[in-house]
Amino acid sequence: MAKKQKVEKNQARLLELNHALESGTFAPIRAMLNGLPAVDVARLLESSPPKLRSALWQLIEHSHEGDILQYLSDDLQAYYLNRMNPTKVAAITEGLDTDDIADILQQLPDTVIHQVLRAMDSQDRHRVERVLSYPEDTAGRLMDTNTITVRPRFTLDVVLRYLRRHEELPDMTDNIIVVNSRDEFVGLLPLSKILVSDPTVTVRETMQTDIEPILATMTEQEVSNLFERHDWVSAPVVDEKGILVGRITIDDVVDVILEDASHSILSMAGLDEDEDAFAPVKITATNRLPWLGANLITNILAAGVISLFTDAIEQVVALAVLMPIVASMGGVAGSQTLTLVIRGIALGQIGTANVRWLLRRELLVGMINGIVWAAALGAFAVFCFDDVALGWIIAVAMILNMIAAPLVGAFLPLFLKKVNIDPALAGTVLLTTITDVVGFVAFLGLASLVYL
Repeated sequence: MAKKQKVEKNQARLLELNHALESGTFAPIRAMLNGLPAVDVARLLESSPPKLRSALWQLIEHSHEGDILQYLSDDLQAYYLNRMNPTKVAAITEGLDTDDIADILQQLPDTVIHQVLRAMDSQDRHRVERVLSYPEDTAGRLMDTNTITVRPRFTLDVVLRYLRRHEELPDMTDNIIVVNSRDEFVGLLPLSKILVSDPTVTVRETMQTDIEPILATMTEQEVSNLFERHDWVSAPVVDEKGILVGRITIDDVVDVILEDASHSILSMAGLDEDEDAFAPVKITATNRLPWLGANLITNILAAGVISLFTDAIEQVVALAVLMPIVASMGGVAGSQTLTLVIRGIALGQIGTANVRWLLRRELLVGMINGIVWAAALGAFAVFCFDDVALGWIIAVAMILNMIAAPLVGAFLPLFLKKVNIDPALAGTVLLTTITDVVGFVAFLGLASLVYL
């Protein structure tokens, strides 16, 4: 209900902005935009067609641009950043978290990134360069270098007085990170412990030492799995020597989870996870051309298989009517398994240790579903075309395809993952082609043996 109300409110704002722009009353729009939270302005921009989006961006105060940029999709970030000079980019990103600045800068060419870094002060430049030194999709790129650390020998009273010297703590600070004199991670000191424990005890006596820090080279997916498993709000990040380099907070992990979910859904349709719903016609058409071309090639392959059985189709016209049913049922059955396995791989639940059990399970499921629906379709064929042989042919073909489809759906994403191909992107096209070919060969091949 809350989500529905938020969407309706967003649409109401868009209508209000449209009417105001048409009437030429820009002052209320400027006041509204610059009074909204940055994340809401970003959603308004992403929900606007190009003409309205351009007008709205011009009304945003420069001091708010950096806050808004961090919430925009990669495509929109790149669009606005490429229209700014390096000095302005450095100015609008000042004060943002290090990981957010790194995310923004990676939308720019390398030469421009170097120019922006030179325009920053030395402290910010050093922090951003440290984050950018790690590969994309790793914990190092997710982390924020803004941390508060203490030494084990201090008392809690000293720690509390040290914290009070700060104007504010970093967002989502639930623990103080404990390090030794070499900045090596030692443990975590929960804020709750500081508040309720005897102020004369030391950090060493109070801290938690059973927490494993996150390696900066760990993948984003592994990080999100750890946060989900342990219900973390934040976690320290260390390099290969155990030296503290930053921390990751739950808001960044949520972004990773949403991006992965969006990627999986859109990749199955051949779309990029940052696809702009209001991108110009030329860009949208260009992005979709390769996927449509791949589908055309696979459909030509399936059509080539059908052409091998033209004699049987010409003799028994019912074959042309019924053969799409066999292929379609196989495609649906395979897609169910494919989606389940891709999700299992993403969550780290499926691998070489349990894949044999999974394949056996899918084989049995395919047999059961195949027999049930083969009986129904066979009876339907006999009733409609008064041909018992045709009923048996389509029933056997259905069983064969319903067995093959889930096996392919289970094996295909594992194989694609092994050869470093995104299963969400390539799996659907390959699965559909395979189930179409198996269905057509089984149905039309059996028909050729019986009728020719």
